[in-house]
Amino acid sequence: MSGAPFTADVVEAIKRHMNDDHADDGLTIVRALGGRPDAQTALTSDVDAEAITFTIDGGERVRVPWGETLTERAQVRKAVVRLYREACAKLGLPARGEH
Repeated sequence: MSGAPFTADVVEAIKRHMNDDHADDGLTIVRALGGRPDAQTALTSDVDAEAITFTIDGGERVRVPWGETLTERAQVRKAVVRLYREACAKLGLPARGEH
């Protein structure tokens, strides 16, 4: 469901970065904001202007809305950090400082 403003190359780069460097953050987001507190794994599988999508536990897809429509790639990092911090607060976990 990828689409404007993100090209396939941009989506692949974001997915690679999230899965290589922030897989635990994705799992935190899924558990707190994706309605799946029991999830054991979460891999970023898609990114579009409205949401980030994770594939959890090897199959089910969970879509977590950004809360705003993103119009450029630079907004993705801030949106992910915002979701991560919101998820940590909801779960009562300390959020890391810098991402």
